[in-house]
Amino acid sequence: MSMSEQLELVSATKSFGGWVKRYKHYSRALDCDMIFAIYLPPQAEEGRVPLMWWLSGLTCNDENFMQKAGAQRLAAELGMAIVCPDTSPRGLDLPGEHDSYDFGSGAGFYLNAKREPWSRHYRMYDYVTEELPSVVRLHFPVNGRESISGHSMGGHGALVLALRQPGRYAAVSAFAPIVNPSQVPWGQKAFEHYLGEDVGLRTQYDACELVAKGSSRQPLFIDQGEADNFLDEQLKPERLEAVCEAHDHPLTLRRHPGYDHSYFFIASFIDDHLRYHAERLHAKR
Repeated sequence: MSMSEQLELVSATKSFGGWVKRYKHYSRALDCDMIFAIYLPPQAEEGRVPLMWWLSGLTCNDENFMQKAGAQRLAAELGMAIVCPDTSPRGLDLPGEHDSYDFGSGAGFYLNAKREPWSRHYRMYDYVTEELPSVVRLHFPVNGRESISGHSMGGHGALVLALRQPGRYAAVSAFAPIVNPSQVPWGQKAFEHYLGEDVGLRTQYDACELVAKGSSRQPLFIDQGEADNFLDEQLKPERLEAVCEAHDHPLTLRRHPGYDHSYFFIASFIDDHLRYHAERLHAKR
C-alpha cells in the first residue's frame, strides 16, 4: 500500500445510524497531507453503497458540509455515502498563499495549475478525479456508482468535472455555482495565477465554455438564491442559462427569492438534491 493509500483516522461521529469520519492521508497529486470527510450510511455495514461527491466553496474545508448542510438524515434513508474533499492543498506556505480569501489556501478551484509555484501542489482536478477516488474505493464499501455536487467554487468544480468526463457521474448538481469563471473576478484572479494567459486552457475549466463546445449532454440541476450577494458580479447564472438554451443543453435552474449564499440556503434544499442524485445512482444502467 502506497503512502497516499494509507489512512489515519482523525475523528468518527455516529449520525443517523451511520458514521461521519475524517481521515488524513498523504496526497501524491498535491504533495502534502490532506484531510477528507466521509459519511457512511448504515447500509454500508451490510454491503456496498453509491457515493455522492461534495465540493465546497471558497474558504471552506472538509467539515463545512458535514456540519452545516443537514444531509446525513436523508443520506442514511437513501443509503448514500458522501465524500467531502478539502478545497485546496494545505500547510505549504507558498508566497501569497494566505494573502486573500479568494486565492491560494482554501481556493484551489478544482483545476491543475500550470504556473509556478502553484503547479507542483495545486492539482485539485487530479486529486478529486483520480487520486482520492482510488483511495475511497480501496478503503470503503462503495459500489462504483458516483455523482457529484457542490457550492459556489465547488459548484463550478462539480459542473466542470462532470462536463469534462461524460458518463463518469450518474448525476451532477450545484448550489450557487460560479458558472463562467473565466469572465468574472473570482475566476479571473485564480486562472491568471494558476493557469497563466492561455485562453484555451482557461476554457477547459469554465462550464459555460464546455457547454458551448458540446463537451457533454448531461443534464444540469442548479439552485440559486436571489438574495445572494455574489449573484450579479461573480455567479451570473443567466449566462449558463443562455448558453444551455443556445445549444439545447438540458438545464434545470431554480431561483429562490430571499435566499442568500450561505449554508442556510443549502440546508433548505439539500434534500431535493440528495433525492435527485439517489434516483440516478440507484437507476439500472
